Amino acid sequence: MIDAAPFFANNTANSIGLLNATVRHGIQNLVFSSTAAVYGDNVALPIKETEPTVPANVYGETKLLVERMLPWYERVHGLRSVALRYFNAAGGALDGSMGQDHEPATHLVTVAIKAALGSIERFPLFGSDYPTPDGTCIRDYIHVLDLASAHLAALEHLSGGWAGDVFNVGTGAGHTNRDVVDTVRRVSGVDFPIELRPRRAGDAAELTADATKLRQALGWEPRYSDLDTIVGSAWEWHRTHPEGYATRSAATV
Repeated sequence: MIDAAPFFANNTANSIGLLNATVRHGIQNLVFSSTAAVYGDNVALPIKETEPTVPANVYGETKLLVERMLPWYERVHGLRSVALRYFNAAGGALDGSMGQDHEPATHLVTVAIKAALGSIERFPLFGSDYPTPDGTCIRDYIHVLDLASAHLAALEHLSGGWAGDVFNVGTGAGHTNRDVVDTVRRVSGVDFPIELRPRRAGDAAELTADATKLRQALGWEPRYSDLDTIVGSAWEWHRTHPEGYATRSAATV
């Protein structure tokens, strides 16, 4: 069983400290990084913002608690905010100069790339009996550059005097875990081994976004979120930075 305490400490308690600091310093607009995990399992697909929020894991619950605080901070303190419900953020700078440096790696694209690089012996595939075309989970992947543009659009929205709101950030296109693995194999040219493991608790069979609201209200459109661009940009970063940012630092000493 996962330890819930760090999630509540980092995602909820620390967010309270952040919100209080924004009020103290007179900040009027805030963009909050939320998650599709607030929805849970029993939702219509693709998921609209109006779907019930019943998280199936502690991560989603701790993010949802912050979402529930935000309208109160607007009502009481005038802090207007937009909560962006990320689906699966992935990828790196298109020139390979920036990427995800996080240990231990937990995101599927990064873990698959580490398997291709030989940093881990086998790629762990959690669940192969879901009611999906190939039995693995389906997720909606959003490139970090498109996610960044959604943040800028949200700030412009708030700066224009609009009230706080909640938006999904995704493409509506789902890819199975095996799709991602096959794409990493093709981009890297490495046929790394897979280790099948049981399902993880709280993993929904499919999570794909309806981002119509974001497109219509903020004029946002994803530009880099096809799977090849996501995987290709992430691969270029990890290939040239096998030790993360320490690789670049060591090279310049």
